[in-house]
Amino acid sequence: MATQTLGIIMNGVTGRMGMNQHLIRSILAIRDQGGVTLSNGDRVMPDPILVGRNADKIERLARKHKVERWTTDLDGALKNPDDRIFFDAASTQLRCGLLKKAIAAGKHVYCEKPIAENLQDALNIAETAEQAGVKNGAVQDKLWLPGLLRLQELNDANFFGRILSVNIDFGYWVFEGDWVPAQRPSWNYRKEDGGGMILDMMCHWRYVIDNLFGEPTALTCLAKTHIPERWDEQGNKYKATADDACYATVELDNGAVVHIKSSWDTRVRRDDLVTFHVDGTHGSAVAGLTECHIQSREATPKPVWNPDQEQTMDFFSDWQKVPERGPRENAFKHQWELFIRHVVEDAPYTWTLRDAAKGVQFAELALKSSDERRWLDVPALGV
Repeated sequence: MATQTLGIIMNGVTGRMGMNQHLIRSILAIRDQGGVTLSNGDRVMPDPILVGRNADKIERLARKHKVERWTTDLDGALKNPDDRIFFDAASTQLRCGLLKKAIAAGKHVYCEKPIAENLQDALNIAETAEQAGVKNGAVQDKLWLPGLLRLQELNDANFFGRILSVNIDFGYWVFEGDWVPAQRPSWNYRKEDGGGMILDMMCHWRYVIDNLFGEPTALTCLAKTHIPERWDEQGNKYKATADDACYATVELDNGAVVHIKSSWDTRVRRDDLVTFHVDGTHGSAVAGLTECHIQSREATPKPVWNPDQEQTMDFFSDWQKVPERGPRENAFKHQWELFIRHVVEDAPYTWTLRDAAKGVQFAELALKSSDERRWLDVPALGV
């Protein structure tokens, strides 16, 4: 059994998502487990080089996690032929330019979502990668969350029958930053910096809907900025120019309807920070990030509406928890392993930049629907 080294240029890993999910819980976790196993039994050991603008910050991060290589010179890193993958988790506004530079250097590219701020740029960068013949992918981590994997298993077993509706309820209270520091970065609430709930989360909901429930054909969406003023990391008050909540209804090709509420202005009283409630003719399910509960047609209670009497039925007790089938990998780590196998041994991989462009389309249509206050069709992109 042979072991080969795979150099990975990691840009934007001083931020929360890039550092925690991609560097620590994915690439370093893969390194600590002894690499990625290929189909022939050989192993691939990732060798990251961390790239950032702040030398002190990137050096501290590298030393803390025993990463030998770091630099502030992206152009220099791109010249190293041993570094075959370029990964970006930095600003959405800079992503297309960075990916094009990496593609021109012959690198395979993998990045966070959204891959661009608009559909034209998203399709352009996908076409650039395809014409260059480089492997490419975008993060679609929620597909490998334990809760959604259980929904997929239920769907594959025809538990739902015909799916009628899906309710996606996401969000939590993000503090304004005046008396309690905000738990999200301030740029998230500035449109001019690429912020906004729709651009951030509608890309996620698109690939979840596509893979689990059906193909969107039309949508309507309302974007809101509920909190008009917030305080940044330095304690300075600023105007929130981006939407911090959105309310969407989506029609699917199979007739099902998806309701989406995404909000950073809501206080949680549900099973998880996001829940997916699926109703079908044969059964229903409610999944969070990790757990899933079901109610079959045979176990469905028969409530009677009577507002003059106190409710005596315990509706939560009628649901059955789906048991765990085995240990689940971190969703980001799992997709990283799939992409590494795709690069090294051409293993199948469908979560490409072109597929991710559908998420950008979804966000773009949602913003347009809100601006124009009307339903819009979702054209097929031929992916």
